[in-house]
Amino acid sequence: MAEHPPNDGDPAAPPELTRPQIMRQRWRELAFLHWRVDPERVAPLLPAGTRPDVHDGSSWVGLIPFRMVGAGPVRLPGVPWLGTFLETNVRLYSVDAQGRHGVVFRSLESQRLAVAVGARAAFGTPYTWARMRRTTHDGVHTYTSTRRWPGPRGARCRIVVRPGPHRVAHTALDDFLTARWGLHSRLLGRTLWIPNTHERWPLHSAEVLHVDDALVAAAGLPGLADRPPDSVLWSPGVHAAFGLPTSVRP
Repeated sequence: MAEHPPNDGDPAAPPELTRPQIMRQRWRELAFLHWRVDPERVAPLLPAGTRPDVHDGSSWVGLIPFRMVGAGPVRLPGVPWLGTFLETNVRLYSVDAQGRHGVVFRSLESQRLAVAVGARAAFGTPYTWARMRRTTHDGVHTYTSTRRWPGPRGARCRIVVRPGPHRVAHTALDDFLTARWGLHSRLLGRTLWIPNTHERWPLHSAEVLHVDDALVAAAGLPGLADRPPDSVLWSPGVHAAFGLPTSVRP
């Protein structure tokens, strides 16, 4: 059985999870910074059984800081303290032989050491432990992170963005970068597909005021974040649910 039923051809339409749900969480105050990249450059960084997903001839690399809120198992309240933390992830875009369009995380900075250790062991997602902060002043959001574990220790990121008007109509690129209904991960020699769903993204145009980043380079893509991002969006957030993982067939 497919993890998601058809969504009538609308890539932004939230699918229903048909596999058992295992986790719920809320994603809040997200900045989406993205750079175009040659698909051949990211292909070696993807797990077996997947290939770069492409839009307008390019694949894309995302740098996305946000606030995780109330993460925890389905039918239980969010885990106190451990389930709420700041996160900044570096992600790529993938598609598998079954036609499932997902993300591949190259790194996920987190304030919680226990989250980093647990997520690595359970799902193979490359969480790291970092010192992080988010502030808001006069409508400007500032996200900072300094990695603690594992290396490269001290890898830093500082992002400053000013959200703009709500985007009533999404572009095809907006949906490609944000409406992703699962992730591909590697665990114990297997590539996994972990499906998810959430409501439609409320997206805003945004202006990036400052980016000083070493996380993209640490994720295997040196030099990319030295230039301004090709796409900048912001969202107040969504509620998300994840389904039981399955193995990706070659």
